[in-house]
Amino acid sequence: MDPRITLVTLGVTDVDESIRFYRDGLGFPMRDRDEDDDVAFFTLEGTWLSIYPRESLAEDATVPDDGSGFSGVTLAHNVSTRDDVSSVLDEAVAAGGRLVKPAQDVFWGGYSGYFADPDGHLWEVAYPKLTDD
Repeated sequence: MDPRITLVTLGVTDVDESIRFYRDGLGFPMRDRDEDDDVAFFTLEGTWLSIYPRESLAEDATVPDDGSGFSGVTLAHNVSTRDDVSSVLDEAVAAGGRLVKPAQDVFWGGYSGYFADPDGHLWEVAYPKLTDD
């Protein structure tokens, strides 16, 4: 296997709401899409992000769509400065996301915080301090 991630698909309850959050709120570039499509694709550096109805994604994977608890997966967005962490968290909240963990120093030496998208998918925004500054 050639280890790489080329597509991340999020199961969402409302595709149009998620498009507004990711495209209109956060500025993710979205591929052209027919209005009646139930999937949307966003081009990111190095990969793609897809949003798809949660129940359809669960059906495709042949797993129950019970929506219980933490799925054990978070997405991460690294930034260049500590100040950028707060800026991106603020942008996500202004777009309709929910602040989960405010920006703060973290045990691994960096600086990060978390937001949740409209469906509760967790995103970490992190400044990974790699040198002494």
